[in-house]
Amino acid sequence: MSREIETFLVQRVIGNNVVMVQGSKNGKEYVIIGKGIGFAVKDTGAIEVNDQRIEKLFRLEDREEWSQYQILLEDIDPKVMKITDEIIGDITSQFPGKLNDKIYLALPSHIQFTIYRLRSGMDIINPFLQETKMTFPKEFEIAFKAAGKISAEFNVQIPEDEVGFLTYHVYSAVSNVPVGQLVKVSNMVNELLEQIRTEQKITFEHGSMNHVRLMIHLRFSLERILQGSLIDNPFVKHIKKEYRTEYKLAQKLGKVIQSRLEVQVPEEELCFLAMHLHRLFQTIEKNK
Repeated sequence: MSREIETFLVQRVIGNNVVMVQGSKNGKEYVIIGKGIGFAVKDTGAIEVNDQRIEKLFRLEDREEWSQYQILLEDIDPKVMKITDEIIGDITSQFPGKLNDKIYLALPSHIQFTIYRLRSGMDIINPFLQETKMTFPKEFEIAFKAAGKISAEFNVQIPEDEVGFLTYHVYSAVSNVPVGQLVKVSNMVNELLEQIRTEQKITFEHGSMNHVRLMIHLRFSLERILQGSLIDNPFVKHIKKEYRTEYKLAQKLGKVIQSRLEVQVPEEELCFLAMHLHRLFQTIEKNK
């Protein structure tokens, strides 16, 4: 935080947790995020630089992504911010700890656009709905409750497909995984599942234990790969030796991942995938 700024002059209270301000000395615009800070400064017009309620301070021109929010926040419906505050409160009650700060801006933006689409008669189609419900059940429950609040406040019917998209925002808030990355991973998971079916000429029922286990492994493996999180696999040599067919398929899948996402796939992840493939194929064989 810059020492040259002694006071922030409040330009607009966006919500209970978000305020747009201007530096009293340098005249630059900022977004301040802090629990209850918007409610506290409605009548004061200023925030001291050392205010303990300030959790995050963003200078709008520091990041390209904030330029879109600067315009958005000027037009955001106050009722949307009110609902957002309530939803964030629900998330915090279920997931204690610090949330990803972007939720305070990304969620109201998403809600406002969703309301616009529904009132305009536009369809909301979510090709990842079933996978989302199975992968993030707790987050989906919070999103379902959020959809009810939005429906009641704005007199619109929130379809279940939209609940799935709201679930992404809930998960992103608690995991720090960007929503865009969640969508990218979902696309990739579907492509990999289809390749496994085609390569092995197998079928497994959508929503079955086999399907869910493999889908969840693929999703979290892809997230680790994209985030560069290393995972230890002490059975690499054993897996490559004992599960050769599965390992070859895992290598093919790894090349697809590398091509689509432009990332290197660690050997440890390939071997874990081979292990999951082996369990899948064994289970399918037993059930024939």
